[in-house]
This record gives sequence, structure tokens and C-alpha cells, in this order.
Amino acid sequence: MIKLNWQSNRNLFLSLSLLVMLVSCQPSTDGQGEKASPGKAQEIVDAAIAAHGGELFNRMSVSFDFRDRHYTALREDGAYVYTREFSDSLGQVRDVLSNDGFYREIDGRKVELTEERKKAYANSVNSVIYFALLPYGLNDAAVNKAYLGKTSIKGQPYHKIKVTFDLEGGGSDHEDEYIYWIHPAKYTMDYLAYSFQVNEGGLRFREAHNRRNMKGVLFADYVNYEAASDTVTLEKMDVAFENGGLRKLSDINLKNITFQTGTP
Repeated sequence: MIKLNWQSNRNLFLSLSLLVMLVSCQPSTDGQGEKASPGKAQEIVDAAIAAHGGELFNRMSVSFDFRDRHYTALREDGAYVYTREFSDSLGQVRDVLSNDGFYREIDGRKVELTEERKKAYANSVNSVIYFALLPYGLNDAAVNKAYLGKTSIKGQPYHKIKVTFDLEGGGSDHEDEYIYWIHPAKYTMDYLAYSFQVNEGGLRFREAHNRRNMKGVLFADYVNYEAASDTVTLEKMDVAFENGGLRKLSDINLKNITFQTGTP
């Protein structure tokens, strides 16, 4: 057995400490020399939000039709009211989601709902409006952002940003994960992908098109894809898209959009 004296131990300790410091100071990368930095991700998300409408998102009213249902979103400096209206066999249904919670009206009268139903309906309303207003919302307090580096899709360069959510404040779907592809020159959010856990879980990839400018705010429709194989991972959805490894699932089209800056 080799024994080390005190001086040898001291030298070994200093050498190991220096090695740990050197390793810990090295920036993490995505394999392309890009630093995986939350600060960089934040900078890109801020630029994307500005390119899509910026401060106009803070005080606005918007309405649109999606899959035979009419949605409205009213926002004023953190206060919000989202609605969904449609007709079914029960009558004229109006769902209302706000800072105060959720309720449903049928033919103008509030109806009693179980907590499970309230949660499901509220999530449904919030989800549609959340996607419609992206990338607004990516600076919410519960959002965690990481920069995954640069890539290309259809010959165009993109920043690749991953988003996860805190348990507290992250909503009932806080385990979902998202990736956004943001153009480095225009700062438009042209693609997004996400994993979800409900209904046995899965992956989705969306390609933006038909982008239009409504008084300074950008809205887009999407082609919605799913993975054609169980081997596709969230981080590689862009690669699968380029290689034909996704199949079209549906169209996400917003119709009859109206937008007003400020609040009515």
C-alpha cells in the first residue's frame, strides 16, 4: 500500500480542487459551441415577444373563432378575462375564465359544476388562448427557459429554446415541456413542439403559416403534427420533421380575428 505524507495529501487536494474549479467553470454547450444559458434564452424570448407585439399584449382585447367556438381574451396589466361561447344540445354555452376563477353559463344562467369539470373546462379555454397569443406568456413567473443552441429547418437558421414549468404556479399541466424555434433575424416563432401527459401523453410539432399583423400583433395558423414513431424525442422533433418522421394530425386555424389595443 502506498502512503502519502501530509505534503503529498495537500498537493493532491489542491490539484483536485483546481480540476473541479476548471470543470465547473466550463460553459455547457449543445455540441455546436453555443452556451446553454438561461440568460441567452431570456434575451431571445424577450426579442420574440417584442417582435410579435410586445407591450401591446399587456392591454388588449382580441376575439377569434376556432373549431366552431368563439373565443375572446381581455387583458389589462395582469388582469384577464377569457371567454368561450358555443351552442350545443343544452343551449347557448358561455365559459368564463379570469383571475377570480372559472364559471359556466347556459342560456345566461350560471350552472353548478364539479371541481373536476371546472378544471377541465378552464384548462381547455386557457390552452386555446395560450397558443393563440404565443410567445406572450413565456415570461410568466413559473416558466423556466434554457437555450439549446442553433439549428436549421427548411434551410432557415433558428434559435432553439426549451421551456419547462415550476410546480407552483405552473398549472395542472406543469409537467409538460415545450421547445420553440425562433428566427435569429426576424425573431418570429415559426415552429414549436411540446410533450404532454394527459390522455396517455404524446408529442406534437406545429409549423406556423398564414401569419398576419393585426394592429401590431402577429397571429398565425399552424399545421399540427404528431410523431410517426415512438422513438422520436421532444428534442429531436425538428430532425424528425426534416426527415419525414412526422405525420399531419390537424390544422390549427384562427378565423375572424379582431384585435384592439388597450381595453374597451
